Amino acid sequence: MVDSVRSRSSVLPVETLELIFNHLDRCELIPLLGSNSVLHHIASRAVYRNVPETSSVKALKLIKTLASTATYSRHVRSINLDFANNLLTANILRLLNRALQKLKSLTALILDFSQTDNAADITWIFQGCSFSLTTFTSSMRCDRSLAKFLGIQPTITELCLRGFNKEYEFALEPKALPKLEHFRTVLSYPSIIGEVLRGRPVESVSMSLYPGDVCRSLDTLLLSATAIKRLTVMSFEIDPPITLLPLIADRLPHLEAFHLVVLMTHYTHVSFSSHACLRLSFAYFLQEILLEIGSSLAQFKALRYITFMAPGTPSSSNDEKSVAEVWSKACPTLQTIILPKGLVWFQKDENWACLKDHEE
Repeated sequence: MVDSVRSRSSVLPVETLELIFNHLDRCELIPLLGSNSVLHHIASRAVYRNVPETSSVKALKLIKTLASTATYSRHVRSINLDFANNLLTANILRLLNRALQKLKSLTALILDFSQTDNAADITWIFQGCSFSLTTFTSSMRCDRSLAKFLGIQPTITELCLRGFNKEYEFALEPKALPKLEHFRTVLSYPSIIGEVLRGRPVESVSMSLYPGDVCRSLDTLLLSATAIKRLTVMSFEIDPPITLLPLIADRLPHLEAFHLVVLMTHYTHVSFSSHACLRLSFAYFLQEILLEIGSSLAQFKALRYITFMAPGTPSSSNDEKSVAEVWSKACPTLQTIILPKGLVWFQKDENWACLKDHEE
């Protein structure tokens, strides 16, 4: 492919070559950087436009390149930098700051740091930056400094905070994040979730639920300026899922898409000498839980898509089909159901079928 492009580079317009390069994999583009100047210039735009997850030594080499020249940094629109396994020194952070200052066209930024690095305020790496983000993901701690940075990024529509947070002082200005639509968090306190959602047009939320904080966390969903249509929950709660769904339905009766991941190891304190017996017992246990959930779904008025995932041995396809039928009777608006086996169930000719059956 590379040889073919090189041979035609003298006759094809630059615009045509750029369209071709946009469809090449990154591994196919890299060799073109070492060819003639024309191909190098076009390939560099494609290579650096969207930089995938880059970690460890490669991340350091990358930010050094971006900090030293605008030749490549001016092309970057999105970048994913993972420093979780790096020991970040002050020199590295200053290098990162210089690299970020060069990324004037950046719109999507993912920054991950180790838990140790999150113990300090490192938001000064954004000093002097002029980019305007639409997507921001970071494991930085949620404190006053991060809130200040978010306050000067009015074009963010998607925000993900996944750091190990304590209840630092985190207060957003009322006018901050006016366009926020999607919010994801993993280890945040309800107070932080509420601070992000309050008065903002968030319609999609992904959150975790922990024992003792379930109701407080779910109450924050009522603070959005618009009705939340899509909700993803990772539940570490000790109560069974059948008690969780009514709590969600009471607050979000018009939810359209619901994805629930439940860690159920604390429900299965049963020991068997045979592993086969254990698998069969858990599959039966999970099937009973799934069937019980059906009655709770009746409270949702507009639910179209639902996913339920739990660890362990999944039920059989026939068992999952019976669950889909029970759920659809309780909630007639359902169109797509994904259960622990991973199959996608949908309604076809008034019956429920999965993609596997459909392919056959």
